Amino acid sequence: MSAAGGAAAGGDTGGVAAGGVGPAAAPCVTLRDLGHAYVPGDFLFRHLDATLTAGRIHALIGPSGSGKSTLLAILAGWLTPSEGAVERRGVAVMNWVPQLPLGVARRSVLDHVALPMLVRGVPRAVADAEARRILGTFGLSDVEDHDYGSLSGGEAQRLMLARAAATRCDLLLVDEPTASLDRSSARTVIAHIRGLASGGCVVVVATHDLELRDACDDVVDLAEAQDETRDETPREGTAS
Repeated sequence: MSAAGGAAAGGDTGGVAAGGVGPAAAPCVTLRDLGHAYVPGDFLFRHLDATLTAGRIHALIGPSGSGKSTLLAILAGWLTPSEGAVERRGVAVMNWVPQLPLGVARRSVLDHVALPMLVRGVPRAVADAEARRILGTFGLSDVEDHDYGSLSGGEAQRLMLARAAATRCDLLLVDEPTASLDRSSARTVIAHIRGLASGGCVVVVATHDLELRDACDDVVDLAEAQDETRDETPREGTAS
């Protein structure tokens, strides 16, 4: 799976458990006594409990080195937590939007949004029509035929969110979406994240942006889940 693509959420895999509820259940992710250490005994965070529900934006905040990107990777199922568990209910498809938008430079904007539907077996004409509708929602109709490589930073970030909408994901993980944007573009992106949450998915956003944090419904502060015995010496390869 590409970093911004959709993927089916698996069953029990190293601390990530899939709940046994039907497809009509609202998505929900529960963190139970979660902790992670890259070095044994040196925890980035520990004893973290949280319930992440559909229709809400959950801000993931904390100082650099507190484990925000690590926690996103655990939520995605890409990393096994050292302690505790992640319980998923009603989560069949997950989507990750990285801090730096990832696309294919010479493929069109339209293709980027149509692809998740084509993968699901949607006919090309239907996928293109729906992709155009989604692009209109994200204010990208004027650039639908442009190559990805020609987009501005704000346009590229909105395109990643538009592609997330096309995946119909149940869990959306967004890493620092406004970090490299001007305030006008950042506010547009925040509004689109709100729209995705309103569509019924669980949205988790890692951020240092105070305006984005204040726009979220709930806050998970990793500064409150730090292990008091932790060695604060920076380490190469430790996620922030």
